Amino acid sequence: MKVLFMLQLVCLAGCSTSRGREWAHHGAPMFSDLSVQEMKVIRAYMHGIPEMKLTDARSKTLRRNSILLMELHLPKKHEALKALDRGWAKPPRQARVIIQFGNQTKPNITEYIVGPLPSPRSHKVRTFKGEKSVQFESRPITIVEYDHLENLLKKIAAQAHKLLFETTGGFSYTNCSNRCLTFSDIAPRGLAPGERRTWIMLQKFVEGYFIHPIGFEVLVNHQDLDPDKWTVEKVWYNSMYFDSVEELVEKYKSGEVEKLKLPDHNDEDLYSTYIPRGHSHTPTNIHGPKLVEPQGHRYYIDRNFVEYAGWSFAYRVRSSAGLQVFDLRYNGERIAYEISLQEAIAFYAGDTPAAMQTKYIDAGWAMGTSTYELAPGIDCPEIATFIDLYHYFDTDKPLLHKNALCIFEMTTAMPLRRHFNSNFQGGYNFFGGLENTVLVLRTTSTVYNYDYIWDFLFYPNGVVEVKVSATGYIHATFFTPNGLHYGTKVYDYVLGNLHTHLIHYKVDLDIAGRENSFETIDLKYVNFTNPWSPKDSIVQSKLHRTEHKTERSAAFRFGKKFPRYVHFFNPNEKNKWGHQKGYRIQFNSHAHSVLPKGWKEEVGISWSR
Repeated sequence: MKVLFMLQLVCLAGCSTSRGREWAHHGAPMFSDLSVQEMKVIRAYMHGIPEMKLTDARSKTLRRNSILLMELHLPKKHEALKALDRGWAKPPRQARVIIQFGNQTKPNITEYIVGPLPSPRSHKVRTFKGEKSVQFESRPITIVEYDHLENLLKKIAAQAHKLLFETTGGFSYTNCSNRCLTFSDIAPRGLAPGERRTWIMLQKFVEGYFIHPIGFEVLVNHQDLDPDKWTVEKVWYNSMYFDSVEELVEKYKSGEVEKLKLPDHNDEDLYSTYIPRGHSHTPTNIHGPKLVEPQGHRYYIDRNFVEYAGWSFAYRVRSSAGLQVFDLRYNGERIAYEISLQEAIAFYAGDTPAAMQTKYIDAGWAMGTSTYELAPGIDCPEIATFIDLYHYFDTDKPLLHKNALCIFEMTTAMPLRRHFNSNFQGGYNFFGGLENTVLVLRTTSTVYNYDYIWDFLFYPNGVVEVKVSATGYIHATFFTPNGLHYGTKVYDYVLGNLHTHLIHYKVDLDIAGRENSFETIDLKYVNFTNPWSPKDSIVQSKLHRTEHKTERSAAFRFGKKFPRYVHFFNPNEKNKWGHQKGYRIQFNSHAHSVLPKGWKEEVGISWSR
């Protein structure tokens, strides 16, 4: 009977683990991005509503109603958990659809929740806290609006052709062959709500044009939905401001403006190219190290469900924000319901008008949709699994982003643990070591000049790491002597501007259940009488725990001392040594606040406090 009872316990444990894995697998599709077919039926459904009067997103007029973005609308957490923890039916899939209503008396941006999928039958307006609406002037810029800006810039460049040609040594905006000019636009588009006026700087259109500013910037007011009514409000050239292009050109002709003459370059020695230059002592005609999998992958993928070394999770790449992970489990036990990228910002300082106005909030540029194709052997190892993504932003059909996400296992070239047990006689009693491998989930976002590399890393010892690496090109502006207060000279007439990157992640931990608590742990010195030598004292560190019971108490502002340890735990669940089950969050950033609290643009990124 005793043996039978033990067998029953083993069966119950095994069955429970198997069932949990089955439920996790069953629930993963709740978090998968919209499929191509779902996007198509959503578009057909919305275009079939007569009162919306929807037209194509790429129609040339700005006075139109069109779909700007569609992406998955996540289910409510308590409904999702019924599927994940009990195997219940999944809640109906829904989509979040953003529509620009430009063809009406009061243009606006409206969000809808559309469902159920795959056969939508209803839509409702998604409201926000305080019933606030998004001002139409605050909408993201679209390809059609860029086309109209391009037309205006052609007119501006034609007026200032002689100045631009002489400044750049033969570059022009039109009829230019291989010596063309291009532009970068700056955000935010105004200094107050309701404005839509953008500083635009011209650059040489060569490889790496981001670091080829020419010292010509214009402020364009493009608030009106009729592009013929757009105006130039200011012009900046060679550290001087002008009220119009005509004023600059006239003063340039008369000699009132000092003429710039930028140094020329040749294509063979272009400082911004990615072609390696200089001499290397490392042979380049033989391959460097490569990752290999002698017996194939050790991870399992089924659509958006992944398993590896005790880990399981579901993933998505949200069109507006980017890479996100859900239902993260280790050895069958949920660690986090969600760890997700939410936002990235880059706030700049500088001396030129474009530099001092640059405060990029990247989700406003649909950061998640800039997940372009990954190069095997560079972006990810050749052995990686590459996965296609589809997005629907500023388009009339789903757009394929081929091989835009990769999953691979790699060695860290560092043992997970090891010990050489010396016998102190020139030999050893034993050696023990474990190699450390890690599963990497990776995608990138190329938001204009910057390339963000987004990684989720899953270690075999239960550690999960979330990491971002920034590469690409710096956002550079034209060098002025005063610019040295705001950056560093990186080339002739090029300033690398001071700026701060902040990344916003949502981390929803569910450790051994949802009843979690939060504490910080610091070290404090204690001084007490030595119990085995009373005439002496002992000074040593002691753990000092502070439990935080409110959100306000648990919020740590930039600029204040950050606790040594940040610990989430379940007060009702203990391990076999009597410790409450928990996870530490390790915070490695040295970033600081980017603007004073409450200052204009800072209100839009209150999370950064």
